[in-house]
Amino acid sequence: MQEKSYHQSGAEAGPEVWQAIIQALQNIRYGSVEIIIQDAKIVQIERKEKVRFDKENSATRR
Repeated sequence: MQEKSYHQSGAEAGPEVWQAIIQALQNIRYGSVEIIIQDAKIVQIERKEKVRFDKENSATRR
């Protein structure tokens, strides 16, 4: 079985990728941001945001 070596610097990403990550993180209060990496390259960013309801049953985006 062949062992892969990984660069210490981590996944490769250009400025446009970092900007997309920052945008995904902005204003999110409940949820997650998932970064998909293949072959040491960021290939996809997923943002999942939760919608919570208060006790009065009105939707609030947090």
